[in-house]
Amino acid sequence: MTIRTTLPATGPQDGGPSSGVADLLYRRPRLRLAALLSAPLFWLVVLYLGSLAIMFVAAFWTTDSFTGSLVKEPTLANFQTLVSSSVYWVVALRTVLIALAVTVIDMLLAVPLAFFAAKVVRSRTARYAIVVAVTMPLWAGYLVKGYAMQTMFINNGVIDWMLAPFGLDGPGLGLVALVFSLAYLWLPYMVLPVYAGLERLPNSLLEASADLGASAGHTFRSVVMPLLVPSLVAGSIFTFSLTLGDYIMVKIVGGPTQMWANIIYDNVGVANNLPLAAAAALFPVTVIILYLLAVRRTGALENL
Repeated sequence: MTIRTTLPATGPQDGGPSSGVADLLYRRPRLRLAALLSAPLFWLVVLYLGSLAIMFVAAFWTTDSFTGSLVKEPTLANFQTLVSSSVYWVVALRTVLIALAVTVIDMLLAVPLAFFAAKVVRSRTARYAIVVAVTMPLWAGYLVKGYAMQTMFINNGVIDWMLAPFGLDGPGLGLVALVFSLAYLWLPYMVLPVYAGLERLPNSLLEASADLGASAGHTFRSVVMPLLVPSLVAGSIFTFSLTLGDYIMVKIVGGPTQMWANIIYDNVGVANNLPLAAAAALFPVTVIILYLLAVRRTGALENL
């Protein structure tokens, strides 16, 4: 008895209106790759990089003080305005310091929390429950969280009520409320990469350090923290950049405090000075680039 076997075809089969296109894509892998990447490349090059290029060009324009129309003649007037005024210097320094403070606070909170979840808790279910609890603030809307923090820090709010038995008053709306509110907002973006980095850390390293007589604190400083630097860098990029560009939380809990993003927002929505807003927007872009170059010199980005 003869057994006949049918081998699968090595290319697209005829019989449909799209067979010609399928055959063309099958025989030209580069064309297939280009078609696959066309949408994301369009988004990156045209919409994202294109908008940044337009913003960069608009920073050298001015606005006519009488008509409010754009004067598309190259000038450095906007940059001179930003550099010459001490107010802008104060706001710029305050914004960078707030971003650094939020990043440090989130690091101090994320490392013990992630270490407890990844290395202390034995139950896998409990670990996932902690991770889910950490990400729960991301489930609520930004404004909901913002006004919740306002309720916490406002005069006669929750914090004042908690401190009243001790004869103390809360900080109220202002710089302190802004820093802690932003730290609360961006904490999940620090915890998740740190938790992922600790999960990749072999338990055998901790056991070997303990067998060699190292204390828990020495093991944490000498073994855990050096291996955790890439994860901390990854989290800091999120917390630092997100804080640097925030302007809504400042209006909700910041009181009289102003950050750099508020200058951009006010020039767009209030003063209707788009060229000055574009020039101001180059500051956070420059700071982020410098921050990435600084952390790149540590070698942490290569290990992400």
